[in-house]
Amino acid sequence: MELQPWQLRMVRRSLKKKEKIDLIERRVPVGPDEVLLDLGCAQGILSYFLRRKGGYWVSTDLDLTNLKTSQALLGRNFVQMGERDLPFKDRAFDQVVCLDYLEHVDDDDLTLREIRRVLKNGGRLVLVTPHTGRFFLLQKLRPRVGLKLEFYGHKRKGYGRRDLETKCAKAGLRIVAHKTSSRFFTELLELVLNAVYVNLLSTKPQAKLRDGHIRPTTSEEFSSQSRAFKFYTFVYPLVWLISRLDKFLFFMRGNVIVVWAETAEENHP
Repeated sequence: MELQPWQLRMVRRSLKKKEKIDLIERRVPVGPDEVLLDLGCAQGILSYFLRRKGGYWVSTDLDLTNLKTSQALLGRNFVQMGERDLPFKDRAFDQVVCLDYLEHVDDDDLTLREIRRVLKNGGRLVLVTPHTGRFFLLQKLRPRVGLKLEFYGHKRKGYGRRDLETKCAKAGLRIVAHKTSSRFFTELLELVLNAVYVNLLSTKPQAKLRDGHIRPTTSEEFSSQSRAFKFYTFVYPLVWLISRLDKFLFFMRGNVIVVWAETAEENHP
């Protein structure tokens, strides 16, 4: 029996990715005739679940390595973007889905303006990014276990809701809803897994990817960690069970923030 693509095998054991897949399936509506932009597709893991919802998808990323890896999984409709402007015409898309990308760019205000430019009037944005603030203790723990921002490919720790409201408003976008996910136990477990990979398992990559290097990013890297992955697969039920303790922390803010926004047409006639 042929094995699943490595990206799908890995995502089945990723706590945070599974939360984002649930978000995609429940909270990202897609019309059959819509044209949609997958901004920052990385290795195509979440893109796979976006495309299953229908519509006409175009995926883009800064890294050619990422695009080739995604293309092997998804097939077509990939465009490499540059550091600044999005390579698309004005008002080309009904919806932009930007998952774990905004924190990776130098000029996030420009990125949001470009998102507004390529959205049609009445278009929608789904934005997912790290959630930050004064009392996010696990974010302060990361550098102490060797997880510097550069290993995630991040330019900043993340955003608070008010930060995103201000930035979106300046770009001509209006936030209409928001939620958080990845509470304490999920985030702690993912931090431990990332620290193990970075400090004990991975080798130094020859090329720095836009989205960092806290997990395998190619089929070759995934294959080289086959023994470690088999062990993790064995203990994963326990890891998942511990993550369920987050159900008791419903009053806490999560470490990931999701916002839904729409174009503010009065600012962009």
